[in-house]
This record gives sequence, C-alpha cells and structure tokens, in this order.
Amino acid sequence: MRIFLKSIPMLILGVVLFVPNVFAANSVTRLDGASRYEVAVNVSKQGWSSASTVVVANGTAYADVLTAAPLAYKYNAPILLTESSKLTKPTKNRISQLKPSKVIVIGGSISVSNNVVSEIKNLGVSTVERIGGRSRYEVAQNISKKLSSNSKAVIANGTAYADSLAIGSYAARNGIPILLTTAGSIPEPTKNAMSSKGTTSTIVVGGEISVSKSVYSQLPSPTRIGGNSRFEVAANIAKKYYSSSKAAFVSNGYQYADALAGSVLAAKQNRPMLFTDAGSLPTATRAVIGSNSKNTFTVLGGTISVTTNVVNQLKNVIVGKKVFVDAGHGGYDSGAVGNGLKEKDVNLAVAKIVNSKLSAGGAIPVMARSTDVFLELSERVAKAKSNNANLFVSIHANSASPAATGTETYYYTKYEADNSKRLATEIQNRLYKALNTQNRGVKIGNFHVIRESTMPSSLVELAFISNVNDASKLKSALYQEKAAQAIYEGIIGYY
Repeated sequence: MRIFLKSIPMLILGVVLFVPNVFAANSVTRLDGASRYEVAVNVSKQGWSSASTVVVANGTAYADVLTAAPLAYKYNAPILLTESSKLTKPTKNRISQLKPSKVIVIGGSISVSNNVVSEIKNLGVSTVERIGGRSRYEVAQNISKKLSSNSKAVIANGTAYADSLAIGSYAARNGIPILLTTAGSIPEPTKNAMSSKGTTSTIVVGGEISVSKSVYSQLPSPTRIGGNSRFEVAANIAKKYYSSSKAAFVSNGYQYADALAGSVLAAKQNRPMLFTDAGSLPTATRAVIGSNSKNTFTVLGGTISVTTNVVNQLKNVIVGKKVFVDAGHGGYDSGAVGNGLKEKDVNLAVAKIVNSKLSAGGAIPVMARSTDVFLELSERVAKAKSNNANLFVSIHANSASPAATGTETYYYTKYEADNSKRLATEIQNRLYKALNTQNRGVKIGNFHVIRESTMPSSLVELAFISNVNDASKLKSALYQEKAAQAIYEGIIGYY
C-alpha cells in the first residue's frame, strides 16, 4: 500500500495448523464406543439411570426405527440397538442395569427375531411389546397409533434416513408422529395414519427430490423444511426450531445408527441434531453454529465416524464465523513495488494461507479475491456485506523511504470502533512478534475498506516492501506462513 508509514504486528512461534488448546472455548463431549451398540448404551447412560421402558431396534435396519423417537420420548425410554438374531452383549447388560418392566421392540421378526425377544424376557422383563408392520410405512403408522392425539404430522422420505433423524428431536419433544412417504406418492399406511389421527397440518422434511411437489400438494397444510443437502436440511431445522439453543448434538450424516440412538436424548435435552462429514464440518453445519452462536456440543460416535479434526473445529471459538479476507490491490493495481516484489502478490499469498487456516479451523472464510484480479474498494466492502461477514481483515504491505521498517495495524471509528480496535490489537500484538519486526502499533486509518465496512474491521500492513530487510521476509514462504498464522490467531484471540 503506497501510503505514508503504515504497518502491522505479527506473531507466531511456529507453523501450527490448528488452534492451540489455549484458544479452545467451546464445550465438546463425545459419546462413543467400540460399536454402535456400545454407543447407544453410552448415550443411554447420559440420560437414564433407570427406565421403566426401553425401546430396542435393529442396529442396521434403520427404516424401522426412523420414526421411533417420539414413541421413546413419550415413555421416557432410551433407544438401544441389537443384532437381528441375538441380543448384543452391551445391550443385554444395559437392560439388566436399567431394570425396565417393559421393552418395546421396533420392527418385525426379520428385523428383531423372536430369539431376541426371548432373551429380553429372560432378563426379567415382564412385558415385551413388538411394533412391526409389513413395510417401513406401516411400522411408522403403527408407531403413530401409540402416540397421543396431535393434529400435526412430520412427513419424510422413507429411504432418505437423514431427514427423519434430523427432525426426530423436535418431533419427539412435541409428540408429533413421523410418517414416511416415497418421493412420488403417498403410501396407503401413511394416508391411513393421517386420516385416523385427523392430521390438519404437516411438516415436510427434505427437498423436492425427497418429497416431490406432487406429494407435497396432496398433504394437509404442508410446510417444507428443505435444503441442498442432508447437512443443510438439518441446519434449517435447527434454525427454525432451535435458534435460541446454544447446544446441539452432532453426528455423522451418513452413518445413521448413532443418531438413531441419540435422537431421544437430544429430545430430552431439547437440542437439535446436526450432521457432519467424518473429517470436517460442512459449511451448512458451520453456518448454523455461527449464526446461533452455539457453543456446547455432544458428538455421537467414535473417531472413525467423527474424527478428532471435527471435534477440534467444534471446540474452536471461530467455528461458523464468517471472516472476509481482503487481499489488497490486484490486477493492474500492483500496489507498492520494491526489492523485486509487488505488493498485490504478497497480499494474495498471505491471504490464501489465512483463508486455508480459517477453513481448517472451522470458520467460513470469504476471500475478496483468490486470483490476480482488480476489485474496486467499494466492491470489496459490498462483497463482505452481501456475505454477512462477521469480520473484515484487509492485508497489505507498506512502502515509504528505504529506512522505514516495521508492522502496523489500522482500524477506523465510523462503525464498530471498539471492536475494530480490539481486532486490530489482537492481530498486531501477534504479527510483529511473528515477523520479528518493529512494532509500529495500532492506529486509526481513514481507509475506504475499513471505513465503510459495518462489521468489525482492520487493515494490516505486514511490513515495508521498500525496506530491504522487511522485503526479504515478505518474500519468504516461511514468513508468509508466520504472518498468516499470526493473523489467524489474532482473529481467534478477538473471539
């Protein structure tokens, strides 16, 4: 940036991909186990020291138990899982501990054999009731018969398991039956269930691929909660029904057993069920966490289902925060030039690393530019606003006389003055240390991008491109990494 002496501070002791533990502020509890059966047992231990009723379902036949959460919640019953032909040892031991007088088995004898029923009875359970049916649609209908009167019903695709699991907590908490459909037609058991229960309104879960317009138009007073993915559907459910909740359950969106067992506990704790990929939080999940400022999470499943990386992202205070990363100059506007460097190139190189670190840490970064293109200053501000950015960080390199050296960070007083100053200070205090440059401090600067941005904003001047020693650092991949890490940690420090 060709302006009279300006700079920023940088900090970092080494190249670290994720946030040091000192920054971890969100609470994350993992409920795992050596198998899906143990996970279900450990889930039950979180919510029940005893239970008069327990629900048992096949741990691999998801269709039968998709709609069981409202039933389990009604009876304050944990959901335990079993194999088809034999009662798994973790489930057997847990039933013995809970000492229920009644066990409700979900599914027909193919899903849960009569041998399993006998094993349950042999544990001293006086009543074992089976709720089955000739299809998943009929099982859902028969479960609905056991629920109290409710004029509402949830409608979900009987083969899109994630949608039913995403709505399970809300449906259970509110005693709403979950009924199943195909994409193109409403099965007779579902029609009969709505007729017998006097359904006057429906919540349709999933997009038009899951539940077509034709099916939607046949339902009584339908309201759709859709999305472009299972992650977005779950996020939209959380936004609609749990906007004030600061806690959530998180489960692998493709491995359903853990969410099946966890759905009734989520209902009991009045929390939404969010989905993740095994290795990283999807953008839709991050977004709802950030927009609702959720900070307490229960992760369902072991490290194969939900890796440590996802847990680290959930712990990170920047998870779901939208950070606008502005690489100054670009295209025909080279910015400052000196010592074999063009400012636009340095800015973009550091901005790309900041972007990667923010994404890896669980934030939702948005780059003003990711290539060598020119953007008007007003375009940068408008892009940050249209993306609902929480923070704006503009990256520059300084230029003045060859003797000028050091790092400085700017903020402006028009919008979010105190927060902008705090953001600038958090970055500056790390940046000059990371680059081992002179600390030129935090200053007020009347620069368009930080003056007109309405969110907390700062502009960093990494070092002087016009100074030989500073320029050698700006040219170095190692120092670019250190600068990016310092900016990243400064953003975390701000939160």
